[in-house]
Amino acid sequence: MIALTLAEVAAATGGRLGAGADRLAPVTSVVIDSRQVGPGALFVALLGERVDGHDFAAGAVAAGAVAVLGARETGVPTVVVADPAAALAALAAHLRDLAPATVVGVTGSAGKTTTKDLLADLLGRLGPTAAAVGSFNNEIGLPLTLLRTEPDTAFVVLEMGARGIGHIATLCAVARPHVGLVLNVGSAHVGEYADGRNGIAAAKGELAEAATGLVVLNADDPLVAAMAGRAGAQVVTFGRVAAADVRAERVEVGGDGRAAFDLLAGGERHRLCLGLVGVHQVANALAAAAVATSLGLAPAEAAAALEEARPRSRWRMEVTTTADGVVVLNDSYNANPESMRAALTALMDMRGAGRAWAVLGPMGELGADAEAAHDTLGRLAAGLGVSRLVAVGAGARRVHQAAEREGAWAGESTWVPGVDEALALLAAQVRPGDVVLVKASRSFGLERVATGLTADGGAGPAGRRDGAAGAAIEGIENTWNTVGHSGEPGVRG
Repeated sequence: MIALTLAEVAAATGGRLGAGADRLAPVTSVVIDSRQVGPGALFVALLGERVDGHDFAAGAVAAGAVAVLGARETGVPTVVVADPAAALAALAAHLRDLAPATVVGVTGSAGKTTTKDLLADLLGRLGPTAAAVGSFNNEIGLPLTLLRTEPDTAFVVLEMGARGIGHIATLCAVARPHVGLVLNVGSAHVGEYADGRNGIAAAKGELAEAATGLVVLNADDPLVAAMAGRAGAQVVTFGRVAAADVRAERVEVGGDGRAAFDLLAGGERHRLCLGLVGVHQVANALAAAAVATSLGLAPAEAAAALEEARPRSRWRMEVTTTADGVVVLNDSYNANPESMRAALTALMDMRGAGRAWAVLGPMGELGADAEAAHDTLGRLAAGLGVSRLVAVGAGARRVHQAAEREGAWAGESTWVPGVDEALALLAAQVRPGDVVLVKASRSFGLERVATGLTADGGAGPAGRRDGAAGAAIEGIENTWNTVGHSGEPGVRG
């Protein structure tokens, strides 16, 4: 990050220097996890549902932290503030004032993390780029990403999630994005919005209103395309419709589930094959290309970068082939009706001579739509011709029941109460050549099925997260203003 003194930290956060704090001590990183502390770190002592970061203050300083940003004196050098989470946001906003980097905000009901990762690859060809780790996309995760800005950073790519009106506007007040990218409006977290998908569109459109230089919109999604009327900056569109500024033609999907298409941008046409699995990745790739080419990347360079891109964030369409020849498609990070359809489509595209297994858990936060959505999912799996459906958990029982009612289906459905039972069933019945999709909302922990099948202990593109709970905060999972202790920091829909 751009180095600040403790005195500058105190001024930016409205705090005071506590006993023992050296006002001239340089701060070169900010962390919320005491296991990530290194020399020059500022440790933010957040208060969570199960963990109080102040309990780890002494350990953080002993590990090399310059000081603690906390709500009270901790017995070690501390910048004392009224609210550490709010102070973290204020500090990020201050650093944003100091940084010359172009800030890109990404939102949408699905595909945010993958598109953010693609943007990191594409914009990285133009200059040093900082991007959110995993799905750091809320009022804790976004400031942490901004605070990784270095003096030479050219681009910062921020993922922005929401569970209500005003959430993205709050993030934009900190980030003040130059570019706003809206991917889609789906059903993720629809239960949190009184006005359903229209409410989701209203929330996502706050990014279009906030972006100061460029607004990039999905021309294939009517609710997103309509946000052009809310944009206060130049609008560029992407999609498969002829009117899109950046579009795809001649889309084809291979037996490995990867899509090839012609990228049309800037008056040029380039044929490419994505390294990511699923035809739905075409839209994510177009979105990233629309942003990057608008910021100066040549279309040919964009096409080359898209071909070379591989998954950066774990449990999102990860493909692993076991020693026995079973292909495991781990898309267990999160789920909603749209992403379930995309993943099931990818499963069937990848099916070869073996069987297609769909191991599906519940989809969360759908509110009154939950029962109908799970019924539809079961019928969809049967209609697509999935060979074996394994519904996991009480919330997924309706998926199993709906599939069983599909009389013309040649497949078979089983319901099991939990992960252990699912793993036992799969271990006994999968065979070489089978393809197994594992997917559910994050809170159900279905990734353990995929990692059990592949026996990799849970390591994905983002790496392992081992060790005892020596952290102030391990994660902020699916919340607004509530800190939890599982999953990845900074996740919202």
